[in-house]
Amino acid sequence: MLGLVSAGLVSCHKAAPPPPPPVPVGVAFVRRTDVPLLIQATGTVEPIRTASVQAQVSGQLIHVRFKEGDDVAEDEVLFEIDPRPFKAALELAQGSLARDQANWESAEHDVQRYGALASKEYVTQQQLDQARAAANALAGTLRGDSAAIDQARLNLQYATIRAPVTGRAGSVLVKEGNQVRGGAAQTLVVINQISPILVRFPVPSMYFDAVRRRAGQSLEVQATSFGDTTRAEKGSLVFLDNAVDSTTETVLLKANFTNAKGTLWPGALEAVSLQLDVEHDVLVVPSSAVQAGQSGSVVWIVDSTRKAHVVKVNVVRSTDSLTILASGLNVGQRVVTDGQLRLTDGSRVSIRGEGPAPGGRDTARGGTPLDTGARGKRRGSR
Repeated sequence: MLGLVSAGLVSCHKAAPPPPPPVPVGVAFVRRTDVPLLIQATGTVEPIRTASVQAQVSGQLIHVRFKEGDDVAEDEVLFEIDPRPFKAALELAQGSLARDQANWESAEHDVQRYGALASKEYVTQQQLDQARAAANALAGTLRGDSAAIDQARLNLQYATIRAPVTGRAGSVLVKEGNQVRGGAAQTLVVINQISPILVRFPVPSMYFDAVRRRAGQSLEVQATSFGDTTRAEKGSLVFLDNAVDSTTETVLLKANFTNAKGTLWPGALEAVSLQLDVEHDVLVVPSSAVQAGQSGSVVWIVDSTRKAHVVKVNVVRSTDSLTILASGLNVGQRVVTDGQLRLTDGSRVSIRGEGPAPGGRDTARGGTPLDTGARGKRRGSR
């Protein structure tokens, strides 16, 4: 009997199992701030002006006056076609004009002589009319000769091919020594204007009215490379299409960028954000703190005793990093941004990067002393 009593006393004083360790979490504070209203899209860079340089006369290409990839200025010499045939054609046209000019002057003198003789009836009126007709025909020939000279001069000018726009030259598609065909679809080089430059991007049609109402304003657009998120270019909206694409339910927009450093390249894809407005002094939390619950959006908060509780919130909208709330939380509350999967309502937590201060006080901003009285009572009961 005495042994049973001793065993019962030992079992009564057996230590209770230790509580589970705190769950490590990352936290952030609920705050108020200004949040821009951004529309995100994928855009394509396109030059404002592009030119496919082609020859307007046929001949042998004898000189290329630039290198592939060079920046060229408008009216700069790019190619030279052998000019000798065109110089010969010009001299031939000038010779024809000189010959026909002499014939016309002789015909005009004949008209004057026949006019004087006809007044005295030494020649017939018919002979006078024939002399006038011959002079008029030669006058027409002179006009044709003048046109032929103009065409010959123009062809000689076309033998020197100049840049029609300022921009960046692409690959040279016809090399020196080759024959080029004038008037054919034979591109010699393509020039793209690099600065300034456009980025076109579609946005959902639901934003059409909002963008149209602000079309007269200077709406800021930012373009970021998918390969280099540290590089961002700022521009302004310059074009809103006049119709919604019924197939994709989007409307096309274009933004102009100065592109002074040449970071935007024609044909490249860019992450585009259009700032429509700014919402001032709104309640925000990091987007990573908001989770989808059975009855809506929820967040986990950490109270002054470092215990986690789930709270339902009303979400207005979200950006890449912030979520705007209509209600559910107060400024200064701590919300869990990492580690939510291991939490249950009332779980003890340890905040990463923080530890209990001497004397058992919470070191977090806005914290209050931890409740040590309960622990003291438990120690006394043992």
